[in-house]
Amino acid sequence: MINLGKTNKLEVLRKVDFGFYLEAEDFDGVLLPKRYAPENCDVGDIVEVFIYFDSDDRIIATTEKPYAMVDDIVCLKAVAVNSVGAFLDWGLPKDLLVPFGEQNKKMQEGELYVVKVFLDEQTNRIAASSKLGKFLSDELPDEFEIEQEVDLLICDKSNIGYKAVIDGTYLGILYKNEVFEELKIGQKIKGYIKKLRDDGKIDLTLYKRGYERITDLTEKILDELKNNNGFIPVTDKSSPDTIYKLFNASKKSYKKAIGALYKKRIIQLEKDGVRLSR
Repeated sequence: MINLGKTNKLEVLRKVDFGFYLEAEDFDGVLLPKRYAPENCDVGDIVEVFIYFDSDDRIIATTEKPYAMVDDIVCLKAVAVNSVGAFLDWGLPKDLLVPFGEQNKKMQEGELYVVKVFLDEQTNRIAASSKLGKFLSDELPDEFEIEQEVDLLICDKSNIGYKAVIDGTYLGILYKNEVFEELKIGQKIKGYIKKLRDDGKIDLTLYKRGYERITDLTEKILDELKNNNGFIPVTDKSSPDTIYKLFNASKKSYKKAIGALYKKRIIQLEKDGVRLSR
């Protein structure tokens, strides 16, 4: 049995002028066009190929690697929109369809979207969906712990923050008042489990617990920078009194806060003060 939308290792059954036919239990051979065949390919060889449907809806094999396979969650660019839906570039000659019914919001040509690649069981066709919630688990995982490091994929932005896919399986939220950098849709980043809520939601943070204690202070520093044209004449050499009067914080806390912002490239440290990066 072959796996549609995934790589398969198949035996070459016969050779024809335009390519090779590969063994497939569910079909009378799968065509591997000559232009995609490995050099010196011959009958009896085992080849690793990706199986999908071409522009004429014929099942076909290719040695080209798509940007994503069935069951993957990935960020792809919309290259066309028509009456059927949106089409995403996934690295193959035939673009990947996102039907209108699978769009979380109407897609626009040229924009990036995080989607789930899936096999439509009714049509047996490969498609994609930006309605990630229907594919991701809504039960809190037993294996997650507070402060656990996880892989995040930023998938959406709202007025409260950013939605992120956690380890390709769950959805979580990064609140905007705790994010001190501009995140982009499709960006992959390390994060941490901050809270496992009773309503099944997962709160995330980009900072380890050591940074959580200075979250409020970093926000104050950023606000001060924005209110003063991106520059404040306060450094880690400034007097404790100056720092306390401005931020109601100790010099030690201030140094940690600007250190965190500097590591994230949000600020620049200058001789006479701190400047917001452009």
